[in-house]
Amino acid sequence: MATAREIMTGSAECIGEKETLEEAARKMLQLDVGSLPICGEDNRLKGIISDRDIVTKCLAQGGDPRSTLAGELGEGKPVTIGADDSIEDAIETMSRHQVRRLPVIDGHELVGMLSQADIAKNYPQDRVGELLKFISFE
Repeated sequence: MATAREIMTGSAECIGEKETLEEAARKMLQLDVGSLPICGEDNRLKGIISDRDIVTKCLAQGGDPRSTLAGELGEGKPVTIGADDSIEDAIETMSRHQVRRLPVIDGHELVGMLSQADIAKNYPQDRVGELLKFISFE
């Protein structure tokens, strides 16, 4: 079976932890993505921010996306997958942590993102339904 590195979307772009949510939203629009890794000044992964996070954790609570920093929404230790880990490891990690996207790291360097869709496109066709059921959440 393939590794995360072989099927991930490469060259993931980060939003800096000191950049605003407005900047994050613009970058998401430009890149046509629904989430971005948050990277610190040390170039290490600090978390993930999604378009939903911006809406529910800032806008819906009366926050200002022009002054709220991306790093303020990065909570806890980010869930990641190693670049050379197997797809089975990625599926198990997604299921256990109830996430649909995983930052792919090589050492401490972010090298890409692995999504549920990336896995489905590269999974045996006769098992895709089983895969989606396994990593979908109720």
